[in-house]
Amino acid sequence: FHCNSKLSICFNTECQSQTIGMMYDSMQETVPTRKTRVTCAPGLAPYVKAELESLGFEILSMDRTGVEINATTADAMKLNLHLRTAFHVLQRFADIHCKDADELYSESTRLPWDRVIKPDGYISIVSTVRNESINNSMFPNMRLKDAIVDKLSKETGRRPDSGSSVEQAVINLHWVDDKARIYLNLSGRKLSDRGYRRIPCKAPMRETIAAAVLQEMQYDGSRPLVVPMCGSGTIGIEAALMAQNRAPGLLRGNFAFMHLLNPDLEEWGKQRLAAKKKATKNELAPIVMSDNDPECVEAARKNAVTAGVEHLIDFHVCDFAETPLPEETGDIILHGEYGKRLGDDSLIETYSRIGDYLKQQCAGWDGYVFTSGKPLMSAVGLKVAKRTPFFNAEFDCRLLRYELYVGSREVST
Repeated sequence: FHCNSKLSICFNTECQSQTIGMMYDSMQETVPTRKTRVTCAPGLAPYVKAELESLGFEILSMDRTGVEINATTADAMKLNLHLRTAFHVLQRFADIHCKDADELYSESTRLPWDRVIKPDGYISIVSTVRNESINNSMFPNMRLKDAIVDKLSKETGRRPDSGSSVEQAVINLHWVDDKARIYLNLSGRKLSDRGYRRIPCKAPMRETIAAAVLQEMQYDGSRPLVVPMCGSGTIGIEAALMAQNRAPGLLRGNFAFMHLLNPDLEEWGKQRLAAKKKATKNELAPIVMSDNDPECVEAARKNAVTAGVEHLIDFHVCDFAETPLPEETGDIILHGEYGKRLGDDSLIETYSRIGDYLKQQCAGWDGYVFTSGKPLMSAVGLKVAKRTPFFNAEFDCRLLRYELYVGSREVST
């Protein structure tokens, strides 16, 4: 935080003391860029950074769970549409110096909430708090909510409803010691909630993790992709969306910015149309997914239909070692169960078979295994060319890359 006064309204990068309400008075007018934080799962910030740079944004800063840029309202719409590895697009609203919840309330009532929040709408507060005066994590949410509705009641005579749903207007509070930063959350639900994975099946991989894994693999659709143990099909579906440059946000019809005061829905329509025009219909190299569970394959197929990519994927019910491989070599990735889920001992044999399968049937391919736990990684029994850390939910995972040379039988030591 860089704020000398007790309260700083964050309107633009040149003068943070200007009134933020001006930017929503007329959404049709050109507005300045504002500090915007794009959040992500721990460890995915480098992938978010790469996406932002590919979209033409200059990176101001980066940490483990987010990247900061300058962005206009139209930019924020574009980010909600196109980002594959991010969670939320947060537009900075104000910085407040407050030592306790009462001061949080009093300072927050000075903010121009009537310029951004619908007085007859619905708001939700999401907070991260580390302040010694707070022993109930929900109390800051309540006090900030009170400040907003009291301000709106005073200015308009009406009060919005509030609750835990993030389907409408969402306010994020980040409060550490005596410094609080307030954001307008322009995404609402996490961007990882694409809307296509209606049937999760077993051990699902979050969509943002799958997209980051594919980025790490440098997948672009020009080479075949084989996904045995496909589960609910997230990796293959994300691959098809990426390869045809289909914006994942097009699969969703609701974002939090739509529920702020006077949203520019005309601009939103333009952004959606531009995203649709960027999608390609070029022929892809084969994408093959398989699982030995017929219910998982059916779930993957239905999820692919919802995502609009079912026609780009070949589905098979079979043991992973019987997955048909295209004639041309490419990438093969296996995401099996983790030891913490079924017990390491019960999976050692499976991962040993994975190693045998890659070594004996996938020569010339680039092989990948995504898993958690050293016993399972060691059980593969092949020399690892690269280990990339990821966190999938609460699991500390690794993407293991194997160079499967023809005739190679190298074993890790």
